[in-house]
This record gives sequence, C-alpha cells and structure tokens, in this order.
Amino acid sequence: MDLSTDYMKLPLKHPVVASASPLSTDLDGIRRLEDGGAAAIVMFSLFEEQLRQEIAALDHLTASGGESFAESLSYFPEVDDYAVGPERYLNLIRRATEAVEIPVIASLNCVTAEGWSDFAAAMAEAGASAIELNLFYLAGDPEMDGRAVEALYLDALKAVRAAVTVPVALKLNPFFSAFANMARQFAENGADGLVLFNRFYQPDFDLDNLDVSSSLTLSHSLEMRLPLRWIAMLHGRVDASLAATTGVQSPDEVIKYLLAGADAVMSTSALLRNGPSHIQVLVDGLSDWMGRRGFPSVNAMKGALSQAQAADPSAFARANYVKMLEAWKHPYLLAEV
Repeated sequence: MDLSTDYMKLPLKHPVVASASPLSTDLDGIRRLEDGGAAAIVMFSLFEEQLRQEIAALDHLTASGGESFAESLSYFPEVDDYAVGPERYLNLIRRATEAVEIPVIASLNCVTAEGWSDFAAAMAEAGASAIELNLFYLAGDPEMDGRAVEALYLDALKAVRAAVTVPVALKLNPFFSAFANMARQFAENGADGLVLFNRFYQPDFDLDNLDVSSSLTLSHSLEMRLPLRWIAMLHGRVDASLAATTGVQSPDEVIKYLLAGADAVMSTSALLRNGPSHIQVLVDGLSDWMGRRGFPSVNAMKGALSQAQAADPSAFARANYVKMLEAWKHPYLLAEV
C-alpha cells in the first residue's frame, strides 16, 4: 500500500505533517516528532512583532550615547544593513535539517511585506525545505476596504516569492468575500501551497475583573467542517497543493481531508494532547481504512469526495443548507405534532 504524497513538490512518505506548535521549539522536540512518525515538520512560528522588537532594540543600542560619543557610531553598522532577527531560529533550522531526514518547513507569522523577504531568504539559506507564511490581518479600520486587505496579502506573498526559490505556502483565514477567487490569485502569484485554515484565538471577557482575557483552547474534530468544505471545493481548481489543518484528532479526520482533496494533513492539538507518538496512530488508522476500502494508494483516494467528483455537488453549496434545515426534526416539535 502506497501512503506517499506530494506536498508543494516535496515528496512525503505519508500525508500526516506536524504543524507549527511548541513541540518544535527545540531540537529535541523536532527529533521526537520525527521519531513519532511525522512526514514533515512545520516549525513554531516566528512573529512579525518579535522581529520589530529586535529591530527597535538594536536601533536604541546603536543610537544611545551618540550625542556624546559620535565617533563610537562608526563601530556599528546601519540598522538597515544589519542582519537583525532571531538568530536562534535560524540556528535551529540549521541544526534541525542536519539532525532529521524529513522536510523542515519554517513558519513566518506576518502581516506586511516589510522585512519579510530578507528574513525568508535567510530561512531558506539556513536550510528550510519550504516556508509557510502564516498571514493574519484583522481589518478593524472602517476606512479600509476589502481590496486593500487583499492587496496586503498579495504584496506579502510577492515579496517573499521574489526572495526565495524554495516552496512557499500560505496559511490563510477564510474571511475573504470571494475565497475561491483569492485562492486562485494566491496560486497565480506564486503560492505553492494553501493551508486551510488558520485557527484564531479570540479574546473573552472576564466578568469578575471586568477585563479582556485570552486563553488557549485546543481544537476539536467538529471544527474541521469549514476547511473540509473549502478543500473539497478547491480541489482540482487551483494550481497549488492543499493542506488541511484544524480538528485533526483521529484517523477519521485524516481520511476525510484526503477524500476532500488535501495533499497533506496537519495536526497540532492532538499531538499536544497525546504526544508525538500519536502521529503513528493517525498513519496506522489511515492505512487500515485504505486496506478495508480497497484504496491502493493515497493518490487514488485524493479528491474522491471533492465537489468535482461528488455524486451530489450541491452538498457543498447553498442548496444543501435548505436540505439540512428541512431534515432537522427537534424532539419538542415532534411531540407537538
């Protein structure tokens, strides 16, 4: 049975990938993920705020005291020319690519194009097999329209694409007015892969302290419905690999995402709950199901239930909304009939 797949032209021994998480923040964790059976690893994300903070700190360091000791400035490079950024992250890429045999994908959590092309190039030079751009912009300004938001995403992609030759994936949110069109635009502008979807951590209100609070809640399988639908609708319609993330807890979610048309299936929450060894549980469950259903390979099952292949394509469209409402029978209503 052939479990191999191709993700952004990266050959993988199977489709289960460890997505960005605290498990990949050091070399020991990366080795544990490989030992657990991961076909590839997306490193923990480096955030734009971290880079900006380092740039500001370096600027302050080189500028302080300049009025009294102007000659001392000649010992420092200009900030624009200085190779700023978390060197630890680059060192970890170098060490990880030497220590493991599976692809190591660097992750940038960014909004703007400024500075990201340079750091993406440094990540590629350090040995990253690919770069995942974790794009997130909350357009809360009433003066900013949808076209401006779309342009911001495309500009960031173009800047990074021009700077590197390794594959580039976009980890996206679903909040575009015409997501299918945006997916095609991303592919046409150099995205080798689309990762669906970014999971947001929303603020809450603390009623006791009358304050805004935040907490991390791990995902559950029911959250897979939205990315499952869009992967099934995009399969075969965009010239980019599709990766699924969100809600992958058991082999069932892996199987469903592949049937929808995913090339790779990523998991974080299940690995945080159960440890890296859970990857093998997902892979073994996939293999067992394929054997029972007679699928000789992962490629043979990819997209078997996509919109293009489904017996009832309307199941992915608005018509299915009406069917679901008509089919719902509440016990209270039945008792009244």
